[in-house]
Amino acid sequence: MMPDAETLSAMCEEEKEMKIGFVGLGIMGKPMCKNLIKAGYSVICFSRSRPAMDEAAKAGAAAAGSISELAPQCRIIITMLPDSPDVRQVALGEGGIRDNAAPGTLLVDMSSIAPLASREIHDALAAKNIRMLDAPVSGGEPKAVNGTLSVMVGGDVKDLEEARPILDVLADSVTHVGPIGAGNIAKLANQAIVAVNIAVLAEALTLAKKAGADPERVFQAIRGGLAASAVMDAKAPMMLSHNTQPGFTLDLHIKDLANVQEAGHSLAAPMPLVALVMEMMQSLKTGGHGSADHSVLSRFYEELAGCRL
Repeated sequence: MMPDAETLSAMCEEEKEMKIGFVGLGIMGKPMCKNLIKAGYSVICFSRSRPAMDEAAKAGAAAAGSISELAPQCRIIITMLPDSPDVRQVALGEGGIRDNAAPGTLLVDMSSIAPLASREIHDALAAKNIRMLDAPVSGGEPKAVNGTLSVMVGGDVKDLEEARPILDVLADSVTHVGPIGAGNIAKLANQAIVAVNIAVLAEALTLAKKAGADPERVFQAIRGGLAASAVMDAKAPMMLSHNTQPGFTLDLHIKDLANVQEAGHSLAAPMPLVALVMEMMQSLKTGGHGSADHSVLSRFYEELAGCRL
């Protein structure tokens, strides 16, 4: 029997009274944390960045001094961290979630990490009766700010349903992909496709420029056809205006492509296009562009072709 509207409302309010832990207040994590606060959730946060902690506290979050302080207070903990070693340290390291969270706590790791690392962390936490979902996101900073991310989830369906009201605040799309690790497999596929799309977009716009056509008009002409994509709509304007303010940094995409290549090599799944774009990105990183938006791939083509979009 379905609960009535009054009961559902009471359940929702009770859910929001529960403290949510949020670990990692970077480009993506900070706006995600703020959106949970705006939605009425009680959030306790932790980050290595003091200014980010201060900003979250100003928005209404409680600030924890450590993971060991945060973990016992929360039934659900969200992590949004750079890479596998960071998640492993927070989850399994000294003073981490495994040693301080109550049995039954649910860790929702929204970082983009290696699928094998997700499985290893899940298994180590399960030994302490701590549950885990891997739930990486796509959409970059603009969609993190707007609460319109896409979330790819691996893990138990019941755990996802418990976390879904929270994820729905952060995302327009929440998709269960499969068992633990499957979320990050989907994210690797996403990042491979995005990387190659950005590269070929930059290549095509450079061709237009060298041929004497206006790249802006070419972009407008093709965005309604089969070549149209969310990548094109988001990144072409940045390339054309030479805006490198990061929605997603080149360094982070290099990290993701390293995970893509590791998975491909271990599974004997060749990834030649990813390998090529990875070398372009590494070249730009060497040139000092690691902290720029990944659309800075256009700079690679500008330098090769001797022109400026």
